[in-house]
Amino acid sequence: MEASKILTADVLDIIFNNRNKDYGAYELRRHYQRRLILSLMFMGAICLLLIGGYVLAGKSNHQFTSHFVDIPPTKLIAVVPDKRDPVQPPPPPKPPAQQIAQRIVTTPAIVTDNVPEEDKPPINEDLENVKIGTMNIDGPAIDVITPPIEAVTRGIIEQPVKENPGDKVFEIVEIESSYPGGIEAWRRFLIKTFRYPQAAIDNGIEGTVVVQFIVDREGVVSHVEAISGPEDLRAEAIRVINKSGKWTPAIQNGRSVRSYKKQPFVFKLASE
Repeated sequence: MEASKILTADVLDIIFNNRNKDYGAYELRRHYQRRLILSLMFMGAICLLLIGGYVLAGKSNHQFTSHFVDIPPTKLIAVVPDKRDPVQPPPPPKPPAQQIAQRIVTTPAIVTDNVPEEDKPPINEDLENVKIGTMNIDGPAIDVITPPIEAVTRGIIEQPVKENPGDKVFEIVEIESSYPGGIEAWRRFLIKTFRYPQAAIDNGIEGTVVVQFIVDREGVVSHVEAISGPEDLRAEAIRVINKSGKWTPAIQNGRSVRSYKKQPFVFKLASE
């Protein structure tokens, strides 16, 4: 476009200068303003139609007349409760009592001879499964359950032995046992007591030895044993624990208890 026409030319003509105006973008932008006005007018007409329809519908609803149905008042009648006692059904008849075999056992009397048959006492075998009474009655026998022989010959039942909570050794506690004075005191004790075995030094043996022991309620150490680590280093770790004296006992539920304690010992040779 020539420089003299730039000031009077349209913006679209400047943008699409030396470009294909038949492609479609030029026409779309050229007539965009007209399409926008037509769209707004079309939507405004639809809104006016909707508003007019609502107004006409509201006026037509007011033209209907409401009719109310006259309902007579309802009278409530008090209901008098029936104070008569409810009729209870008769109880079911009780089953007849079963007659159990019964035999007479009277006080024996010492006589010489000619004892009547009905006065003779029954033998013991006949009295095992019958009821003792004052007359003889036939009926089913009674199942008599006798205690086992072991229970009879055992005598007095032994009282169960109560477990003393103080004798139990806890593996998991609220507060573990510890060396008195804490880590710093334990470090000073190791410096003073610990000795690296000479045989292990000569053979270049290193490793970690874990020693397990029991700390009782007074802090006394017992049952000291090494559960892991090189065999040549275990004896020294056990000796150190035995020399450690009293520990602070573990706490469970606010009281001192016996507990297991595991203490590792790291054996490491100084590098030359």
